[in-house]
Amino acid sequence: MYRLAATQGHANAQFNLGYLYDQGKGVPQDYAEAVKWYRLAAAQGNANAQYELGLKYANGQGLTQDHTEAVKWYRLAASEMRMRSTSLL
Repeated sequence: MYRLAATQGHANAQFNLGYLYDQGKGVPQDYAEAVKWYRLAAAQGNANAQYELGLKYANGQGLTQDHTEAVKWYRLAASEMRMRSTSLL
């Protein structure tokens, strides 16, 4: 369902596909595959993907644990959310 849109570069579809792999919903659970899709969405500014990527780094799921990288992605997610919130004012 999300795969076509994700492969065409749609960040929300990339995040959703990553989440499906992360949770094992409708596909086998695969943290490395989840990280792949989260990273693509995060690079486009998807704050949810940035946060989830931070979690994966913090927990060492699908990649090597790296707390410095986790903090980097948490900060990017927080910054993205602040920008979105400000635009609503």
